[in-house]
Amino acid sequence: MSNQEIITLNVGGETFTTLVSTLNKYPEARLARMLDGSDPEFRVGNGHYFVDRDGTLFKHILDYIRNGQLSLPADFFDYPGLIREAEFYGLPKLAELLSQEGSRPRLEILEVRFSVQEAHGFFRVFCSQSSTVEMLASRISVYAEQPALNWNYPHQGHKPMAPVPLLRPSHHDLVFQCGTDYSAGDEFAARYVTVQPDERKLINGTNVLGLLVDILLKEGFRLISTRTISAEEKVECYTFERVKRAPVLIGNNGDKAEHTFIHPKKHGRPTRKR
Repeated sequence: MSNQEIITLNVGGETFTTLVSTLNKYPEARLARMLDGSDPEFRVGNGHYFVDRDGTLFKHILDYIRNGQLSLPADFFDYPGLIREAEFYGLPKLAELLSQEGSRPRLEILEVRFSVQEAHGFFRVFCSQSSTVEMLASRISVYAEQPALNWNYPHQGHKPMAPVPLLRPSHHDLVFQCGTDYSAGDEFAARYVTVQPDERKLINGTNVLGLLVDILLKEGFRLISTRTISAEEKVECYTFERVKRAPVLIGNNGDKAEHTFIHPKKHGRPTRKR
């Protein structure tokens, strides 16, 4: 490969190295036209092309040109700035995608309502994204302690357990309980909760709440408020928010474009949004 096939761009003080063939993937774009020296916005000095634009945003522009897609970080917010740069570099399809409402980050709101009465804990989880509720439902398991048919179980941990289904009032919430189940009469003695990836069976509602909060924080949520809904009934509400996972914007050399979404912690095959 000759040196003429490799070029260096200085964009607002930040240096980028790429191939001529990369810039020629979008022949109608401004970076391709830059190569013939006819664009006054680009100047050549010390063998480098210089343009007085935002170098921080240019890395996303170059990523889109290189790969035909743009994977933005989940905490990216400067859509107006990136739209401006896409328009400057002559990438109208990218600017259009960035302008669409679906490509903007949206806040996901999740609430955990927790009440405790003596040794009994009650949880109700509501989330604006039903997929998050499905994820939590797959990780939360409730086990009910069965009544001892004989006295051969000297330790509580040795008593037989039976799984109890979570209550799903709607696609956006789920309900479960733990602790001594005073409403179950003689049928069950206690209920335990496991929240994966933690494998413990917890009976104390406060411990379950602490584990649930820890898992939500690890999933990218942040706690924005806590409030007491009913002091008499000891009902507390914990509100979390999370930025919706960032889109991957795809364009086939500017001719066709569509949205796909990739989970930020997984690197599998993208799933097409329908």
